[in-house]
Amino acid sequence: MAERSPETNVIDFRAAEHLLAARDPRGAVQLLDPVIAAHPENTAARLLRARAFFLAAQLRPAELEFQIILEREPDNAFAHFALARTLQRAGRSDEALRHFRLAAALDPRPEYIEAARFEPPTGAEEA
Repeated sequence: MAERSPETNVIDFRAAEHLLAARDPRGAVQLLDPVIAAHPENTAARLLRARAFFLAAQLRPAELEFQIILEREPDNAFAHFALARTLQRAGRSDEALRHFRLAAALDPRPEYIEAARFEPPTGAEEA
């Protein structure tokens, strides 16, 4: 098999983004597999492939990709949130809640806080 050029990897990555946006996650995975084989350290490609696995209802591969990302970037709030959604969809709510809470602690976006089931801050008590 011929060696892939950096340009080919970039083209495939961008095409995979478009396929995912067009709701073709399986096509996106097919394009991303050789990109990740050539550059296994590429977190962006792994994150895109994890999202594609999730959208294709391939929950175990999605979970494994998100875990690889979190091993490298434990402060990646989106990866925690997406892993939590994956675990939730797999019926593993207790494990999911842990990652929802980590996501909310790392990035207090409203959707992360809501998923983490944190109570909104109450107003300051009056003296």
